[in-house]
Amino acid sequence: MPAIAAPAVPATPIDWVNPYIGTQGSGSEYGGTMPLVTTPFGMTNWTAQTRQNRVGVSSYNYADSRIEGFIGTHQPAIWMGDYGYVTLMPEIDDAKYTPDARKLRFSRKDETASPAYYAVIMQAGSGRQLRTEVTATDHCGYLRFWFPKAANAGVLIEATRPGIHGYVEVDQEHNEVRGYNPDRQDAQLGPLALPNFKGYFVVRFKQPMKSARVYREAAAVQGRSNVEGNNVGAYVAFETPESEPVEAQVGTSFISEAQAEANLDAELPAWDFDARRQSLKDTWNAKLGLIDVDGADTDQRQILYTALYHALLYPRLFSEHGRYYSAFDDQVHDGESYTDYSIWDTFRAEHSLLTLLAPERIDGMIQALLQDYREGGWMPKWPNPSYTNIMIGTHADSLVAEAIAKGFHGFDWQLAYAAVRKDAMTPPDGDTTRRWSDREPHTPYEARAGLTYALKLGYLPSDKVAESASSTLEEAYDDYAVARVAQATGHADDYAYFLQRSSNYRLLFNPARGFMQARRADGSWAWSWEGWTEGDQWAYLFAALHDIPGTIELLGGPSAAEAKLDAHFRGGHNHHDNEPSHHYGYLYDFMGVPWKTQAQVRDIATHAYSNTPTGILGNEDCGQMSAWYVFTAMGFYPLNPASGEYMIGSPLFSRLSLKLGNGKSFLVTAQNNSTENVYIQSATLNGKVLDTPMITYDQIMAGGTLAFVMGPRPSTWAASWRAQPLKH
Repeated sequence: MPAIAAPAVPATPIDWVNPYIGTQGSGSEYGGTMPLVTTPFGMTNWTAQTRQNRVGVSSYNYADSRIEGFIGTHQPAIWMGDYGYVTLMPEIDDAKYTPDARKLRFSRKDETASPAYYAVIMQAGSGRQLRTEVTATDHCGYLRFWFPKAANAGVLIEATRPGIHGYVEVDQEHNEVRGYNPDRQDAQLGPLALPNFKGYFVVRFKQPMKSARVYREAAAVQGRSNVEGNNVGAYVAFETPESEPVEAQVGTSFISEAQAEANLDAELPAWDFDARRQSLKDTWNAKLGLIDVDGADTDQRQILYTALYHALLYPRLFSEHGRYYSAFDDQVHDGESYTDYSIWDTFRAEHSLLTLLAPERIDGMIQALLQDYREGGWMPKWPNPSYTNIMIGTHADSLVAEAIAKGFHGFDWQLAYAAVRKDAMTPPDGDTTRRWSDREPHTPYEARAGLTYALKLGYLPSDKVAESASSTLEEAYDDYAVARVAQATGHADDYAYFLQRSSNYRLLFNPARGFMQARRADGSWAWSWEGWTEGDQWAYLFAALHDIPGTIELLGGPSAAEAKLDAHFRGGHNHHDNEPSHHYGYLYDFMGVPWKTQAQVRDIATHAYSNTPTGILGNEDCGQMSAWYVFTAMGFYPLNPASGEYMIGSPLFSRLSLKLGNGKSFLVTAQNNSTENVYIQSATLNGKVLDTPMITYDQIMAGGTLAFVMGPRPSTWAASWRAQPLKH
């Protein structure tokens, strides 16, 4: 059995990725990441399974010391569930059908992880060892199992868990095991039952099977090659020498078993694990290599490239070579599709980052949302893979507006306008009969919960609708996004209407308290702690991302707003572990003190991220935490994503180059940059003086150089810039 090689000196971008960042924590309030082996945006991710995953539990936790399987998972975040997964586990001696019985101990020194390859040696007792290697394609996993000499070698395939009705069959003639798993751990969320939903799999072995059996409820089913029921799977035995591994290729599909087989044929046409591993490494290096830096220490470089890796995982590809199963009408269609958009989190920076790093995906990602609209009636807010009604607002409006503002044309703009307008104008079913509480099971699609009231009052009343204050403020931004789409598609009257409506955030400002505050249906103020979503009055004071100058005006001007923001940070109210605070460090740019932005974002980048298993302050949330770090490293951030504008912070490195999809490059340099020299003294863009703390998407895409001179003390750079409140 080959030993695991010592880690090589990092030589290519993938070598700087540390997949363990964010994998350790108790409960669910940590990164929740896993050392996933997958392609960028891959449909099925592969990881060692150290615990049974569920909502609130990821498959892998760095604190664990035993492995119970290797899972092809679709769980996108720790607070969302898995669906259609399949698990394989090498075993010796007798078959062990339950996770507890099959767990094997491993040591961190016997484990290696990268986006393209995972390997581990597990201790099987009596000095015997089992080694597993994993690599992947878009829809398939490729595993090699190394067994000790003279062992009874076997591989268990778990199709479903207790309480989950599935199917498995063994085809010894073709050396395959196939089946399906219909589990959707978030099935209770949202309105759709999806009777046709199944995660199909085909496991193809290279070595001939010596024997095989199927099982149900942890007991072998005698005399049969297939079984249907709860907690079903298969066990396949092999006769193989120590020098030869058992190789398994696993095709996955949401369309059919035949499609899972077709995915195998298309993506793994040969038995060549090392070639597949190298191909996946090359794929990751091409993507990760779009950014190159100088002036980063080892930890910073690993944090940066790991953040890029995390940001390039989602949304997840959901189509299979030109076809896709729709989790919105329960049918199969032709076309390209994506799922697992954590939009309440990711509209803030993740999708903006993808417009720079993966522009070839943007049209397909927006088209997927529009297909969901056609097939289910609405664009989703958190598809996993169907409607889940998780979180508030209809921030798919922002994704559409941003793509249009940045000139992406590979989808129907008029259809896009119809979709965002419906979000803004059509109340959900039973709107006034529900409180629309978070994770309320089996509700109609939520859309803008309480919109009936908002159309009459201008705000959502706290005595009628849960999370009313947060929703009112965030939906004002959504109205701005709808207005931008209306403008781009020639709907001038609607543009004026929605732009005016985007000022409704002002209705929640209580001048007596200097904060936003929920209101009741009769217009009276609710309690200050009412109506918030994963935040409070501090986190939501500047929630109108499209009109920060308007909020500054409400607070009494730049000096008063600066004092309020100072109190926010000084009082410990900035919670970077959750998304409503992600833009706060950049707000000082609007108040005439951009040097305070420079200090704050450097401080957050230093203390909220580390090159450790606990190195993400809060849930990773499908790339949003990482996207914040990548943008901050570059020196700018999309505070108002739909505008195509980026607020300038403090670049983390002396040089960062970004290769753009149009063949050009954008270079950020920071002369004299260091941990002490965080303050911008001067700036130029392509040799011309830049005296505003903002650049635009168009300027980035034009290529060129953004050059800063840094120093140890605050300067007056860009201090005279002021943005005007939004005009209606």
